[in-house]
Amino acid sequence: MLKKLQLSKSGYYEYLKRKPCKQKIRKARITERIKKIYKDSKEIYGAPKITEILKKEGEKISEKYVGNIMRENNIKAHYIKPYTITTKDCDFSNKLKNILNRDFNPKAPNQAWCTDITYIWTADEGFVYLTSIMDLYSRKIIAWTLSKTLEVDEVLKCLETAKKRRKSAKPIVIHADYAEEKTIPNFSLFSR
Repeated sequence: MLKKLQLSKSGYYEYLKRKPCKQKIRKARITERIKKIYKDSKEIYGAPKITEILKKEGEKISEKYVGNIMRENNIKAHYIKPYTITTKDCDFSNKLKNILNRDFNPKAPNQAWCTDITYIWTADEGFVYLTSIMDLYSRKIIAWTLSKTLEVDEVLKCLETAKKRRKSAKPIVIHADYAEEKTIPNFSLFSR
């Protein structure tokens, strides 16, 4: 094998006896330290934060060097998206009454509608809000709106669209589990 590689026996054995240089020893030590810091941070810290910690411990090290070691060892920081508040709490227990009492099977169309808001995360605009209205008799979506804000006007527009499409003039029961997010007087006046 050594002949094919054109190496001498003495050179090969000298290579086996050779001790690792200081640079390799330091790199191995720092690599182990980086892995420990990364694990202790629950895999959140990246090169900048790990470099900061190593510098506080007395290491003279650059962020680029730490980043290179992390890349060589396939270590990547995991981004945790911050929590976003999507609803507002308010006390309105006496303002609205539950007329349906969980009876979601009306006998005819346009007797009871159900409405809900879905929060959709987009990379470009953050949260957008899908308001939809479903006729509980047919189980079909009869109106929907997509908006950038969580304003009561958007819900009222959706309700107006639904009433026009169904040509409904008589009072309709509108069930919503998010009424506390809206301005209660506007919502309840519209549904009469």
